[in-house]
Amino acid sequence: METMSVDIATDHPPGTIAWARDRARSFLDGLVPTLTSEATDTVVLVVSELVTNALRHGGGTCVLGLAARPDSIEVAVHDPSLHAPRMRTPDLDGGTGGFGWPVVNRLATATSVTSRAFGGKTVSASLPR
Repeated sequence: METMSVDIATDHPPGTIAWARDRARSFLDGLVPTLTSEATDTVVLVVSELVTNALRHGGGTCVLGLAARPDSIEVAVHDPSLHAPRMRTPDLDGGTGGFGWPVVNRLATATSVTSRAFGGKTVSASLPR
């Protein structure tokens, strides 16, 4: 199993969502056997949504973890907040979001939210390889 973990903070120059997407794409591009471009794009979209949610709602810092298993890719984002993501009606006019968690749940074969022993939570999504 191949894994990658990177710290992401909004006050750190590479700590942007685009940077997280680039790191994820680099990890995925190095896998053997390679993923289809559609599978890669799907994983990168889920990374983008989970990191965005963590930075916006989870305290401004997070750790992105990726793991490649024989049949799946696991995306895990750890943040200091105790509040789990929730489904809500997307805001079509005010720009406050509400689209990310439904998108992640639609694309993933499984999602989970677990509390961490030392505080915070981990939001995970499993995607087909």
